Amino acid sequence: MKNLMILLSLFFAAFTLPVQAFDTKKILIIASNLEHMGDAEKHDARNNLWEYAPPYHIFVSHGYEVDFASPLGGRLLFSMDPLGISSYTIKYEGFMDRADISLSPDQVKPENYLAVFIGGGYGTLFDVASNQKLLGIMAEIYENGGIIGSCGHGAGAFANAKLGNGEFLVKGKRVAGFPNSTEKVKPWAKQGTLLPFFVEDLLRKNGAIAINKETISNKHDVVIDERIVSTMFLPSSAIVAKEIINLLENGKNLNKSIQPITNATTD
Repeated sequence: MKNLMILLSLFFAAFTLPVQAFDTKKILIIASNLEHMGDAEKHDARNNLWEYAPPYHIFVSHGYEVDFASPLGGRLLFSMDPLGISSYTIKYEGFMDRADISLSPDQVKPENYLAVFIGGGYGTLFDVASNQKLLGIMAEIYENGGIIGSCGHGAGAFANAKLGNGEFLVKGKRVAGFPNSTEKVKPWAKQGTLLPFFVEDLLRKNGAIAINKETISNKHDVVIDERIVSTMFLPSSAIVAKEIINLLENGKNLNKSIQPITNATTD
């Protein structure tokens, strides 16, 4: 309960910080174009609004310009009704206006962006994780000194990204993504059987220290390793955005997690 209260305090504090004046700075949000996972029952693969709208609000309220990108470009689809801060950012901050005109990979200029954020929803595992142009964009932003942020299944979207030296971007870094233990018991993707891969498995396969619920004291914590900021579940998506801004503006917390962790283990 104590950890939950701390999380909620951080969550609401992130929304109430004063807006500061900056020169125009840009952050890229990458999302999926998919609506369904390709099965006969049409299980939902859309982007999770609660993992995209709160970070968007944090970015724009701190003076950052945000562009959306997707494998095909154009209109993006989101699941869940707009409540709370999601409703606010849609009505007053142009969230859907930007999401309706997402850039295609060929329209993105990586040198224009200080950071990239990828949220959850299952779609990114299908069409972002295998899109070589988007993976190249993420890697270039990172190698230019930028930051990679993710929530939930978003970590699976950049797990395959490779740096210029041929190594995976996630190699040797602590990364929190949607964990196997939760995936295998939830019905949303038929216990994961509809998915092309499990996020935790792919992270570990490509050399990451994959964080799961057994290796971190609070499953909602945000993990920061060098310039990768990640969390397992949607309640912390706004905190990921706030930590990205902290890194951009203060250069702090480049090698830490919010809570101490032990070595990752397999499920």
